[in-house]
Amino acid sequence: MELKQLEYFRAIVDAGTISGAARDLHMTQPPLSYQLKTLEEELGQTLFERNGKAMELTEAGRLLYERTNELFRWVEETTQDVQQVGKGLKGNLAIGSVKSSFSYLPERIKQFRDEYPEVTFQLYEGDSYRIADYLLNRDIEIGIVRLPLDLHQFHTMPLPTDQFVCVLPKSISCSDSLHMSDLAEMPIMLLHRVRGVGLYELVIDTCRDNGLELNVICHCPDTSMLLTLVRAGVGAALLPLSAIPASSEEWWIVKHIEDLHINSESAVIWLKNRRLSKQAERFLDSLPTSGPKIPNI
Repeated sequence: MELKQLEYFRAIVDAGTISGAARDLHMTQPPLSYQLKTLEEELGQTLFERNGKAMELTEAGRLLYERTNELFRWVEETTQDVQQVGKGLKGNLAIGSVKSSFSYLPERIKQFRDEYPEVTFQLYEGDSYRIADYLLNRDIEIGIVRLPLDLHQFHTMPLPTDQFVCVLPKSISCSDSLHMSDLAEMPIMLLHRVRGVGLYELVIDTCRDNGLELNVICHCPDTSMLLTLVRAGVGAALLPLSAIPASSEEWWIVKHIEDLHINSESAVIWLKNRRLSKQAERFLDSLPTSGPKIPNI
């Protein structure tokens, strides 16, 4: 079995037909059919069920397709590693982050680019489940997520615990200190994942454990949407401190909740079965070891 045969096999799967794969590979159909037949004979397995022109993978075919993709990814990653030897750090680094944790990245990317100007970045955003999907599909090397999340397929590096604060519209008058009793009288807005358990449940459950039933008038998965609603005076938002832009004090007021402490946990994650590039390894070393500083509020 040769790499070229596996390349042909993968092209047939991706195209759905031998004729389509032949067009994609810029070759005629008979040699491609012959290579597939030879591969099946060598393996002693039928790789496709042929229903007219349609071709569906057998169980053996699905396994070979999965392993073939892994093999070609390994070849690509190894090629990149070898090409970098003696040339310094260069190449592309793909990172995904939930929006509420994106504040960890800008300063780190700036510092990293200053030190390694040949490294370029490709950024993805989404909720924690989407970031995990990006990693599993190998669209990105590193993900920054909010917990909880099923992490059994990932290595993890915990980030500093992030304290929840209350973000209030300028139109809401409040004392210098904010308490649970104040929250009970406010229209509250919360982050909520598109799927799965996350920050919404953390806030609701923690408040109920402390005898507080929030008046939640809105929830959504996007931090910037909630902050826009706060700015418009719709209500107050309970958010992790790191999710709030540092230079926006003129638009809202940020307050600690004196008698209610809710902490959000974040982590950097990457696939257990993937060898990280040199730039990814070096970038991990640059991530913060202490949480966001609490402003004087």
